[in-house]
Amino acid sequence: MEVSKQDWKLFQDRIGEWQESWIEKINNEYIKILTDEGKASEKFWQLEKRIKEDKKHIGVLIELRKQDVPFDIVSLIKDEVIGFEDLEGFSDELRKAVRYMFDK
Repeated sequence: MEVSKQDWKLFQDRIGEWQESWIEKINNEYIKILTDEGKASEKFWQLEKRIKEDKKHIGVLIELRKQDVPFDIVSLIKDEVIGFEDLEGFSDELRKAVRYMFDK
């Protein structure tokens, strides 16, 4: 599927806010790690491991390429960064393609 200019622009406009929302969520999880009971050193190393994993997550880091938009959206949905309701405004063609790939 070829991504339309309108869908590409909309994706570029929204990805930043989607990532900010995701990072806010994981920041709150980091706070929980740091405020839980336990040794400071254990919490530190648990947090360090978690941040190392999260830095690779599509909700944090993404290489923007027009041809990858449908696949990126499917990944964002599967990783619960966004939901199907966040695709409001995208073309029916893109939303159908995403739904089809998601259901596979």
